[in-house]
Amino acid sequence: MIRLDIFSDPVCPWCLIGKANLDRALAAHPDHPFVVAWHPFQLNPDMPPEGVEKRPYLVARFGGAAKVDQIHNHLRDMAQKAGVVMDPDKPQMLPNTMNAHRMIHWAGIEGKQTAMVSALFRAYWRDGRDIGDVEELADIAEEIGMDPAAVARLLATDADLDDLRARDVDARQKGVKAVPTFLIAQQYVVSGAQPPEVWGQVIEELVAKAAEESK
Repeated sequence: MIRLDIFSDPVCPWCLIGKANLDRALAAHPDHPFVVAWHPFQLNPDMPPEGVEKRPYLVARFGGAAKVDQIHNHLRDMAQKAGVVMDPDKPQMLPNTMNAHRMIHWAGIEGKQTAMVSALFRAYWRDGRDIGDVEELADIAEEIGMDPAAVARLLATDADLDDLRARDVDARQKGVKAVPTFLIAQQYVVSGAQPPEVWGQVIEELVAKAAEESK
């Protein structure tokens, strides 16, 4: 088996599209060798804990409403090609995602990390839920079979906060500048939302290499 470490943020639309493309490749290659692990990377690490209104923030960042609409239309096109249901205009808030990353970490302890990542993507990009809100996060935890009361208690503390912040910083120091970033076998870096065909080629090469080495 080969480690596939993924650096991602739930509010990154390209991370959602990248995951969908990877999922399609994995489904088409059931003999793939990957063991997937998700790692924290905040697109907006200085975001206030309560978050900000999303559209005004994007309008200011990208220089006008027309530019934001252009970006959102492009995202819709790319999401449709990836088979993803995404409405970039539906989320009203741009949250601080540290608590969401804590959720992904805790879900990993229960063997539900990828399920949590998927649930957070759906909640934000399809349903427009505020994934910075602790009640929403507890509800999302329940949806994938975690104990919402236990999650709520953890979210009320600083549990694992310093560790996840340190992991985010460490990723940046090691060269992760944007997400999604994929690290294969702790050696090879793939950046961006690569199409399924690229992942299919990677998988086939790894499988062939493993077969050759086993002879």
